[in-house]
Amino acid sequence: MEFIINKVSGLIWSNALIFLCLGSGIYFSLRTRFLQVRHLKHMVSYLFNGGDSSHGVSSFQAFAMSVAGRVGTGNIAGVATAIAMGGPGAIFWMWTISFLGAGSSFIECTLAQVYKENVDGEYRGGPAYYIEKAMGVKWYAIAFATVTVIGMGIFAPGVQSNSIVASVNNAFGISPIITGSIVVILLAFIVFGGTKRLGKVAEIVVPFMALAYILVALTVLAFNITAVPHMFALIIKSAFGAEQAFAGILGVSIQWGVKRGIYSNEAGQGTGPQSAAAAEVSHPAVQGLVQAFAVYFDTLFVCSATAFMILSTGKYNVINPAGGFLVENIPKIPIGPVYTQIAVSTVLGKFGGPFVAIALFFFAITTLMAFYYIAETNLTYLFKNSKYSKVVTNVLRIAILASTFYGSIKTAETAWALGDIAVGTMAWLNVIAILILGNVGLKVLKDYEKQLKMGRDIKTFIFDPQKLGIKNANAWYKVNERKVKRDDKEEQAIIDEQNNS
Repeated sequence: MEFIINKVSGLIWSNALIFLCLGSGIYFSLRTRFLQVRHLKHMVSYLFNGGDSSHGVSSFQAFAMSVAGRVGTGNIAGVATAIAMGGPGAIFWMWTISFLGAGSSFIECTLAQVYKENVDGEYRGGPAYYIEKAMGVKWYAIAFATVTVIGMGIFAPGVQSNSIVASVNNAFGISPIITGSIVVILLAFIVFGGTKRLGKVAEIVVPFMALAYILVALTVLAFNITAVPHMFALIIKSAFGAEQAFAGILGVSIQWGVKRGIYSNEAGQGTGPQSAAAAEVSHPAVQGLVQAFAVYFDTLFVCSATAFMILSTGKYNVINPAGGFLVENIPKIPIGPVYTQIAVSTVLGKFGGPFVAIALFFFAITTLMAFYYIAETNLTYLFKNSKYSKVVTNVLRIAILASTFYGSIKTAETAWALGDIAVGTMAWLNVIAILILGNVGLKVLKDYEKQLKMGRDIKTFIFDPQKLGIKNANAWYKVNERKVKRDDKEEQAIIDEQNNS
């Protein structure tokens, strides 16, 4: 079974998917004129605007839910794995896919906002919704939703729980069964609380833990400041095969950097749009920009924090694809979060291992929470207007709890391979969809930038899909009507000016 799982994972993550993800990132970055640079100030400012919503969550809560899905084991164990398999150069390619992926993320999350629906008093959306509404291909939408429910509800949770039990066992010597049981109990409390509770938990836990983790990373760097110039040189030289020790694994370095980068920041994967659609904002582009910043936050801050701690202290190994090691600085240490724990321990001593274990515990718990929300959103799509919707939702809750516990006792290799299958399959389906639908996202961006030039702000943006020739954006029709009634003359003048131009 493990052989089959690894074989399938290898087929999905062929060079074709690597080129597809990189290519789409380059394409959307060019088409949006690198909005990830031009609108960086707005990305940050929109995070903290807007309050709670009666039909969804605030823009910041949606950002926190998205970051909860992105910031997890991929930022600690995943970065360590990328270094072990692809060498220090893999970090450069993680940065590259993050920068380019911000463009892809903007498009997919903007599409999710445009085509969101109000389901039982809460906003729902994502690739399944915009594939059906914008492409008009129902079977494709069903395929994505089905893959996502299986991937996020059954395959992917094991990666998170497996890394939790490994780090806790290394730090405290607690049995995986005990740790796994505690994780399941906490997760059950959250997932049975609904979307509002998910948003509230993410809003509190994610910023606190991410900030604490980055502060510890800065402390480790401060104690190893003399190694920092060499560390950056090593990353850049290794990324292009200029470092002799890693010259033979350039292709592997790119593959693992992109692979772990996508797993961590999720740009183009189709998971970010689920939380993006839950937000109630004044214009779809606003949440698209917020979610694009989430890609930066995940990779450029949290992933980099892990990489810098590991590389500046030299606490890593690099595996030779032909057998043995290219570099073996810490003998007999398996791939995983242990690299990070050892690196932090060089500065914090005996508190290093426990700190990383606690950080990983909270990161992974919030990621499991986000996985459930994503799976539930797609299950809602599959069973909307069905009398069995509540029953299948409870079945999903039980399934994700069971797979979380099972993941805590299976091997790390199998857990990661299953997670890669889930992420890779979703990425194939979603990237193709957003390439087809990209013009809708670009049209929305143009509309947003036009209003920005006219002096509009976040509270007074108008999004009128009918005026832009966008069909099936039903959730926005009533929103637009309310805005026009609020100040009819001023708002209608804006719409008329846009229409005339």
